Amino acid sequence: MRVNIHRGTKQIGGTCIELEAEGKRIALDVGLPLDADDSTSELDLLPEVKGFREPDEDLLGVVISHPHQDHFGLAHLLPNDVPVYIGESANNILKAASKYVPNGKYFDNTVHFENQKSFEIGPFKITPYLVDHSAFDAYSLLIEANGKRLFYSGDFRAHGRKQQLFERLVRNPPKDIDLLLMEGTTIGRTNTELGFPTESDLEEKFVADIKQTEGLYLIYTSAQNIDRVVTTYRAAKRTGRNLVIDLYTAVILEATGADTIPQTSWEGVNLFTPHAQRLQIKKNELFGDLKRHNIDRIYPEDLSSNPDKYVMLMRPWMYRDLEFADCLNGARFAYSMWSGYLQEERMIKFQKWLKKKGIPMSKIHTSGHAPVKDLKRLSEALAPKKLVPIHSFETDRFEEFFDNVKQKSDVEWWVV
Repeated sequence: MRVNIHRGTKQIGGTCIELEAEGKRIALDVGLPLDADDSTSELDLLPEVKGFREPDEDLLGVVISHPHQDHFGLAHLLPNDVPVYIGESANNILKAASKYVPNGKYFDNTVHFENQKSFEIGPFKITPYLVDHSAFDAYSLLIEANGKRLFYSGDFRAHGRKQQLFERLVRNPPKDIDLLLMEGTTIGRTNTELGFPTESDLEEKFVADIKQTEGLYLIYTSAQNIDRVVTTYRAAKRTGRNLVIDLYTAVILEATGADTIPQTSWEGVNLFTPHAQRLQIKKNELFGDLKRHNIDRIYPEDLSSNPDKYVMLMRPWMYRDLEFADCLNGARFAYSMWSGYLQEERMIKFQKWLKKKGIPMSKIHTSGHAPVKDLKRLSEALAPKKLVPIHSFETDRFEEFFDNVKQKSDVEWWVV
């Protein structure tokens, strides 16, 4: 079995790994680089893999580890006859989101895989391992071919709401691993050796913050960060408030297919449709979505008359709806995403708006990636003959923390 890391040995995101055995090939992830700008065409960013631009019978398929843009964001450019292997809930989330987000992408020619149910693609035997990550339905992958065993970590952590998945993996890891391709997103970041707050820690912080809020409690987080939505729902419930979500969030939660995830049918969950979303519903004829979730809908006058009854998941573009509702007296805002986004122009403008309105801002967040201590636990449990660093800006530091590290460069073939 041969490996070519087209992108990932020196950067986070944009991951694409090509594997070859017996003349047949597969790709693991086809991600959009995080630093891609609008001036560069996506085709120019697509790795030079034979079969990515024109059909090639030796390219048997693409396996997507999880539904984050930096792992799937260029796969839609592939010829239609290239099958995409992906978790069913992951693709359902992408399909649901595509109706509401600009340039939304999902896949039609798909083969769905499940946790620890092995499947074959030509000479490759693949066993997915469901992992804890900020993306729902995320997997590590064991790939076997030519008598070799490769384990691709994908993106993972051990401090989310699915941390038991990690514990099970390190307690009962696959044996005889020849090569571990392991992410190191957090290497070089503050506190990575000590660890990060858990989602349960965040729940406690939200509860304390909500309790000292006299009016409406606003939270900005990703609707696709299902763990965080669950955390905010639990915090709202514990403080005697309802969680308010928009229709986009509602269809994402529905797409998980999980009855343990909050839904608009649950007591304590309300639907609010901002003005821009109502226009979108009419333009794109999304009335079916609205009908399914129009169970306990609230309106601006509800926010205005009882702001202290609600915890609202919002996004900065909704500020005009909040102004119109006249519901911001005594409000507090919690930012629950990566801190780097706060430096973007849209967030700088929004922070100025918060200041103008006298709305205090809290920062309550944790990483979607494993700190060094948990990266060590995985590498020690798997005990690979070789560990190749990927998905990190600090791959040259892996030897400080792990054994049997072999540095590789992008776009070079080598044998497992």
